[in-house]
Amino acid sequence: MTDKTEVVLVTGSSSGIGQACVTHFLKNGYRVCAVDVAPRSKAAPAPADGKRFFEYTADISDPSQCRAAVAGTVEAFGALDGLAHLAAIHSMKTWSELSAADFEKILAVNVTGSFLVCQAAAQQMEKQGGGAIVLTTSSVISVGGVGGNGRGGPAYATSKAAIVGLMRSLARSLAPSNIRVNAVAPGSTATPMTAHYSKEALTGVGARTLAGRIGEADEIARTIGFLMSKDASYIFGEIINVNGGATFGL
Repeated sequence: MTDKTEVVLVTGSSSGIGQACVTHFLKNGYRVCAVDVAPRSKAAPAPADGKRFFEYTADISDPSQCRAAVAGTVEAFGALDGLAHLAAIHSMKTWSELSAADFEKILAVNVTGSFLVCQAAAQQMEKQGGGAIVLTTSSVISVGGVGGNGRGGPAYATSKAAIVGLMRSLARSLAPSNIRVNAVAPGSTATPMTAHYSKEALTGVGARTLAGRIGEADEIARTIGFLMSKDASYIFGEIINVNGGATFGL
């Protein structure tokens, strides 16, 4: 692996934090494969710089599509050095509203999908001698989201809690192959996922942070960029909370 991560696969790339990651990596000279179930990124570079960017359609809950996305990245750029995994689906249903099918759908994408895309990426990184993976959990696991207007519910909270265990297991499993695995835990962030939250809910969330506001997608993207870079070469199996100080529970 080179000193600088050069080729990054970004999932959930069409909006929110994923799209912000695409913009960040392109701005900093990376080559980027942007993966989404329905690619429509607004972060694409100018035509003259198009050789550093392409979009790929994939459902990360399907193992064959995860492998195909990695293979497509390698075919386009000759390598895969980093995975920034942002793809996920949200659920605001309360415990009494959730059905087994609802719950299983969230877990299939958010948990199983995370494992599958990591597995496909790590298999390629092993061949190259190393890499970096950044997963995404959430501050909701600390507060215990109950669902309802403007809040993640039990299915979403459970799926994001599972990412912590997955990340730590993969960090230990892949470290001998020189693959670093870490995670970010965003607080409430201005993305399409929170666009349908009520004004009161957004105001309340922001008021409970030391920053006095909700986060911006590019703030999360810069943290992911740090974990992907050589500046984080001695960081393995860690979670960085990017939540404006919401941990203090004001």
